[in-house]
Amino acid sequence: MKLGVFSVLFSQKPFEETLDYLAAKGLGAIEIGTGGYPGNAHCDLDGLLADNSKLKAYKQAVESRGLIISALSCHANPLHPQKHLANADDEVIRKTIELANRLEVPVVNTFSGCPGDHEDAKYPNWPVAPWPNDYQDIMKWQWEAKVIPYWSEIGALATTSGVKIGLELHGGFSVHSPGTMLRLREATCDAIGANLDPSHMWWQGIDPVQAVQILGRAGAIHHFHAKDTSIDPINVNRHGITDMQSYTMMLDRAWQFRTVGYGHDMKVWADIISALRLVGYDYVVSIEHEDGLMSVDEGFTKAVQNLQQIIINEPVGDMWWV
Repeated sequence: MKLGVFSVLFSQKPFEETLDYLAAKGLGAIEIGTGGYPGNAHCDLDGLLADNSKLKAYKQAVESRGLIISALSCHANPLHPQKHLANADDEVIRKTIELANRLEVPVVNTFSGCPGDHEDAKYPNWPVAPWPNDYQDIMKWQWEAKVIPYWSEIGALATTSGVKIGLELHGGFSVHSPGTMLRLREATCDAIGANLDPSHMWWQGIDPVQAVQILGRAGAIHHFHAKDTSIDPINVNRHGITDMQSYTMMLDRAWQFRTVGYGHDMKVWADIISALRLVGYDYVVSIEHEDGLMSVDEGFTKAVQNLQQIIINEPVGDMWWV
């Protein structure tokens, strides 16, 4: 396995300065935002696609520091009911797939998106209860009319481009759990898989180790984010796990994102890392920092220090004792 980082947290730094910083921290990989919600501070998508010399220099800048690009990420909502928003996100996803192909990056990360509740809706509608039956009708329409057709097309494009799609399982989007991930994969193709982030499993009440087992046995983990979540036992009884308060209201929220080791101890994280290897995932563990109690540098540094203790770097080798 390699330790990496989703570099959007260093968007204020120039690209090559960021690469130097990551190499000095002992990382082996970088995940780069190309647009959508994360922005594209370190990737001029159109400029790179238009100029082969820029493309070559960009790749060389990464490789010369002993790094690889683990994924290009364009988290967005290509199923947004407002067509101009959906079209813009769809364009970024398609261009990112093309860039990944040309840079020989194996994974493009994004969200599944979430449609509205009918063709003329203005806003996404995320059904989270089976009753009243209206919600089941909405979800059926979303999946049959929007989710499966769109990702069937993108899955085919990814397959012909030699790229895998890592959908982050995130509340608010149609694919948000291992079950919804496998449902979409089975309805489309094997190019569609997960960018598994345990932080989103914890707040939904899902054990990340079991999520790794469920998805990994199906070969459906394409990328992995390292981010933690802490649950406040008092506030969760007041607000529930679908707490709609702003992330800035940390004292009152039911849960909040933390850097690795500050929501769950390192034994829990070691179990996750071991489960990843058990199911055959030996790719990149990419740190994502969204901890409101720590600066970017401190939160990132502590995540690196904690993960370096438990990440499994070397190949397994033979079982000499068998």
